[in-house]
Amino acid sequence: MAARRFSQLDVFTATPLRGNPLAVVHDALGLSDAQMADFARWTHLSETTFLLPPDDPAADYRVRIFTPGGELPFAGHPTLGSCHAWLAEGGVPRDPAVVVQQCGVGRVRVRREATRLAFAAPALRRTGTVEPALRAQAVAALGLTDAEVLRLEWVDNGPGWTAALLTDAARVLSLRPDFGRMQGLKLGVVGPYPAGSECQFEVRAFVPGLGVPEDPVTGSLNAGLAQWLIGAGLAPSRYVAAQGAALGRAGRVFVEQDGADIWIGGAVCPVISGWVNL
Repeated sequence: MAARRFSQLDVFTATPLRGNPLAVVHDALGLSDAQMADFARWTHLSETTFLLPPDDPAADYRVRIFTPGGELPFAGHPTLGSCHAWLAEGGVPRDPAVVVQQCGVGRVRVRREATRLAFAAPALRRTGTVEPALRAQAVAALGLTDAEVLRLEWVDNGPGWTAALLTDAARVLSLRPDFGRMQGLKLGVVGPYPAGSECQFEVRAFVPGLGVPEDPVTGSLNAGLAQWLIGAGLAPSRYVAAQGAALGRAGRVFVEQDGADIWIGGAVCPVISGWVNL
């Protein structure tokens, strides 16, 4: 059993305990898949990551991302949190302005901003309107009528997200989902705030099949939402999304289209630093 550096961070918030926590195991060489999965179940956070040397010569580090229910090829808050942890432990990127992460979907660029990190949204693997049977399941699981779901689209960038657009943020916050009816779905919900509000959208994310009934703040979902909403003319090229209020959090996701890229940014707060015996 080896002692390995360990970090726990709060992501998508500048105030500790108001975002989405992430556990990071540094120097994870030698850990088996089973050990990683066991530790992720033990932390019982939305995600736990394991930092490794890259296989890709163009990447600065490699990360493996586990939920309590299994491994993900990509996730957003683990990308920002893992990058912050890697830099804090002395990681030196090839390009001082952009860190290149290797994960299950390939390379993900993370740029360093004044007070935040931001990742370039990976290409969507699946887009378009959700099929009728899946729509019926999602509508029922959310406890809504079909007319209340304005659109239901695939926004899958690796984890398998579908996303429902509702009339407004208040309706999003009022949802009381039936998780028993949601099995098999990875379902995001978004609704706009009135003009002039601090944030432009409220977002919620439900993933009961991965042991995360509701995720506090979700980078991968927000990345998929941004590509869909901006591309469809339903959102401006720059906006702020709120997520986590239903869980007592206050996550803020900063979205910006810059040329061909959409960047998903947020602050990261270190909370715990130490060693873990694995």
